[in-house]
Amino acid sequence: QLHVVESGGGLVQAGGSLRLSCAASGRTFSSYDVGWFRQAPEKEREFVAALTYNADGTYYADSVKGRFAISRDSAKTTVYLQMNSLKPEDTAVYYCAARLYTVVGPRSEAPKYEYWGQGTQVTVSS
Repeated sequence: QLHVVESGGGLVQAGGSLRLSCAASGRTFSSYDVGWFRQAPEKEREFVAALTYNADGTYYADSVKGRFAISRDSAKTTVYLQMNSLKPEDTAVYYCAARLYTVVGPRSEAPKYEYWGQGTQVTVSS
């Protein structure tokens, strides 16, 4: 059974950077697509970025393209979300999620992901 745990959230000023980590336990990410989602207060959960199981493909929401980067370590146990040029509107709880590579459908759709972390808070002050 795969478990995922996020870390790295915090408070940062607008224009600053943070790196979130998503650590796998029980299994590695070698057979899993990994996505990052976020949810701001009183808003629906939204897609941020995704990485294919073989790390060959990356996907980004338009709102973060060019500012955020998703990557994975060589051991395939941790996926990172590097967030640069942060804006107050990036404030949210960020969730890491994983799905088996055999799952069909857009990687931007939260219901397609089976394994979820507890979330980590990111707050960007203006």
